[in-house]
Amino acid sequence: MNTSTADGIAASEGTGRTPDWVVRLLDNTVTLFVARVWVISPFLISGLGKLLDWHAGELEMLHVGLHPAWLFNTAALITELGGSLLIVLNRKVWLGAGALGVFTVLTIFLAHRFWEMSGNLRTMEMNSFFEHWTISASFILVTVLAIRERHHR
Repeated sequence: MNTSTADGIAASEGTGRTPDWVVRLLDNTVTLFVARVWVISPFLISGLGKLLDWHAGELEMLHVGLHPAWLFNTAALITELGGSLLIVLNRKVWLGAGALGVFTVLTIFLAHRFWEMSGNLRTMEMNSFFEHWTISASFILVTVLAIRERHHR
């Protein structure tokens, strides 16, 4: 039995392609919405944290050497909440994902400089460094998926 996914790829049981039940499970509105929420959740939580505890957000900026802290905290908050909102609402995903992707790459070099550390701290920050690259790559995938969804309407 063959079916067609959103990008026109046929799925067939037993031929090495994605099984039909997996296509139905993953290629639907609810699953894609939940996936978008999961992708942006660290940024939504962080942005809300900065909004609800302004002083802690400023201390975070000072910790990585960003001055004036209020300005960088404001920029981070707007980027995190604005980018998250665009992705969750599936509107101008390229803009939200691009903003969060660039924000994440900048964060990598500001807050996770493992090459300046040693011991367990170096290992922890190196892991975080590469995890953040993975998060950045997820924004590319989120954008491509949104483009494909728009073309298949």
